[in-house]
Amino acid sequence: MNDKFDELTKNIAQSVTRRGALKKFGAGLVAMTLASLAFPNRARAGKPLYHCQCQKPDFGCSRYPNVEACMNYCFYPGCYNGG
Repeated sequence: MNDKFDELTKNIAQSVTRRGALKKFGAGLVAMTLASLAFPNRARAGKPLYHCQCQKPDFGCSRYPNVEACMNYCFYPGCYNGG
């Protein structure tokens, strides 16, 4: 058991050249970028739940059966936070 642990610590403690470290860092950065492009956030993909009318006091939610859910939807991500 101690031998395996010693081997592990030796492998971790080995020095890495700057070029090697930059290569690994660059490869990781490229992999993260590609992963973020390949798997976009699908939380709000497709047709929006409600059509928010930001200029109206009730955001135009009076025409929907669940007015409160519409107002929450329009208030947070829609009209007041950059939408």
